[in-house]
Amino acid sequence: MLHYWQREIENLKKLILSLGAIVEEQIQRSMLSLERRDTALAEEVITKDKEVDSLEILIEEECLKILALYQPVAKELRFVVAVLKMNNDLERMGDLATNIAKRARFLSKRERTELVEEFAGISDKVQAMVKKSLDALVNTDVNLAKEVLAGDDEVDRLTKQMLKRTINAIEKDPGRTKDYFSIRSISKNLERIADSATNIAEDVVYLCSGEIIRHQTDDFSSEDTAEKGS
Repeated sequence: MLHYWQREIENLKKLILSLGAIVEEQIQRSMLSLERRDTALAEEVITKDKEVDSLEILIEEECLKILALYQPVAKELRFVVAVLKMNNDLERMGDLATNIAKRARFLSKRERTELVEEFAGISDKVQAMVKKSLDALVNTDVNLAKEVLAGDDEVDRLTKQMLKRTINAIEKDPGRTKDYFSIRSISKNLERIADSATNIAEDVVYLCSGEIIRHQTDDFSSEDTAEKGS
């Protein structure tokens, strides 16, 4: 019975990592479709979202089955609870990547704007956060998870800058308001992906230590700032 229980946990881990890999690719491809003005690639991202949704449902069902059949406690219970929460965040990331792909599809048919190039810095940081959060899960690495938490403020700062640039662009060229609103939407979706990566990092800390730090994220940024200044 113990061997079967261990197999169930390992299978659940493989499923959540598979979902993470797909979502990570979806984010990369959605931003690539924007950069390249590639409508076909954007369509592929939009279509593949159904696979993300199906896998999210399967993982939830597996979690509920384990809870019902085995009534896990301690570390095993934390693992199942953490997977349930991560599952929701990953599915949300998939939706946000799809939203970006839809905006990229729209912008690919419009006149090119220099603002799209401004996404490179934000996109790189967001994708790095996603990768680190998943690596932290794979390796149950609390320190790596805390690096993700510390990086969220920088993404917030960059998206605020993008908002200012977008408002300025609308004021200068109101005829392209729809285009700039699409750019603003992409920026907001990237910010929300970063927030979801932060949630996953918080869940890794919970999984490893049992500590709930969801409302303590600012403390990590403050600590990092103090360390850099010392």
